[in-house]
Amino acid sequence: MNVAIVQTKPRKGKYRENLHDLREVFAQVGSEPVDLIVLPEAALTGYFLEGAVYELAMDAPAFADDIAAAWLEANPKKDVDIVCGFYENSDGTYYNSAMYLQISNREAHIKHVHRKMFLPTYGVFDEERFLSRGRHLKTFDTRFGRMAMLICEDSWHAIMPTIAAVKGARILVIPSAAPGRGIEGGDELTSIVRWRAILESIAAEHGVFLLYAGLAGFEGGKGMTGSSRIVDPRGRTIVEAPPLGAHIIRATLDLHEIDLARATLPLLGDLNAVLPDLLLDEELPLPPMLRQPRDES
Repeated sequence: MNVAIVQTKPRKGKYRENLHDLREVFAQVGSEPVDLIVLPEAALTGYFLEGAVYELAMDAPAFADDIAAAWLEANPKKDVDIVCGFYENSDGTYYNSAMYLQISNREAHIKHVHRKMFLPTYGVFDEERFLSRGRHLKTFDTRFGRMAMLICEDSWHAIMPTIAAVKGARILVIPSAAPGRGIEGGDELTSIVRWRAILESIAAEHGVFLLYAGLAGFEGGKGMTGSSRIVDPRGRTIVEAPPLGAHIIRATLDLHEIDLARATLPLLGDLNAVLPDLLLDEELPLPPMLRQPRDES
């Protein structure tokens, strides 16, 4: 499976201009074998839009048409799957979303749209003022196996990748727009160090490939940290992009490595066995209808 991560550096609020640039990027990506392309959160608009999100948000089919047209204009005879983050307008409700789009025989099919569930509204973040949160974490089937998508802060909550893996995901795709914060050891941003540790831990614990696409560039004085990466099921970074600028990184994934990693370190299998007992814990704040009487016999 040939994967390309496209780390974009969009011009804030210039959707059409950024879409035009994407056609040129797609021509470059399509010059080599590629099965799946992953772009960041808010890849074609920029992240810090505030009230302008209502002007730039699109319904999912319209966004899919634009992405498919950009790919087919550059690569008219090639099939590909594409993940891209965007601001979604669903009948007047607005979400920070990511779309999985399959393009085959010059036709585009939306396989899944994930709506960000954890909306940061602290520090420099203000998402929940302008957006509604998603309410479901779904896994979905692709021609490469079962996947799930998380958007940025979704992946900072350990329960999210765990649920995705328990529900069968073998590949986690994470579009992100992460501002840089702090300095670690004098030469690296603390936020990049923390992201690396989180992503590698997620992959190793659940035996999944992890595809992380980070937004780059500066928006209103806030620098996005890029640092896109591909992590294998043993938690090792295969390839990573620099924190600044637009970049393309590639890797060829052997999906059999997922099974080997899970056999070597069967943490996911152990979790599947123990999870029912964890969920029966009466101290957990779960709705009563989700509880089943514990059999003490």
